[in-house]
Amino acid sequence: MKKILLTSAGFENINIQNKFLELIKKDPKDIKALFIITAAIEPDAIRMLPKCLDDLLNCGILENNITVYNMHELINSDDIKKYDAIYVCGGSTQYLLNRMNENGFNKVLNDYVNNGGFYIGVSAGSVAASGKHKNNLHFINNVLNVHCDVDNPDGIINGDNEISLTNAQAVLITDSECTIIE
Repeated sequence: MKKILLTSAGFENINIQNKFLELIKKDPKDIKALFIITAAIEPDAIRMLPKCLDDLLNCGILENNITVYNMHELINSDDIKKYDAIYVCGGSTQYLLNRMNENGFNKVLNDYVNNGGFYIGVSAGSVAASGKHKNNLHFINNVLNVHCDVDNPDGIINGDNEISLTNAQAVLITDSECTIIE
């Protein structure tokens, strides 16, 4: 089953964290996560990396089960399957997409997601999965805007309308639905 959570600010809202834990169906201490920091190239985004790491640690994931990955070398399809979740941090969406597309990580990632791997996007990591940029990951066709003051209402997303998320919301994508959770 496809499992994708697109957030503005990670697990800022406990309901988003709980949905992640519900869908992953594993004891948190046994979860292995790939933590992607590639988009964090500006000081503001770099300062947010510890908060993003805390999202995983506060779920109960053990620190030694979290691997930091910056896409300097391509992780292959076999190695990525060792991870239960991929957490993609925020920063520059275009830089992130350029790196993913240049080294072929976008293909490895799409294969991972289509075979049941869990993708969690935060800010740029979420926007990269949407239709906002030409070279996106194609997880949803909708344009996704993050860190918005005005949100979409909770519920099912119809069509390919633009989506606006506050820091307390996420888009959940599975094989059968695309909904906003808060």
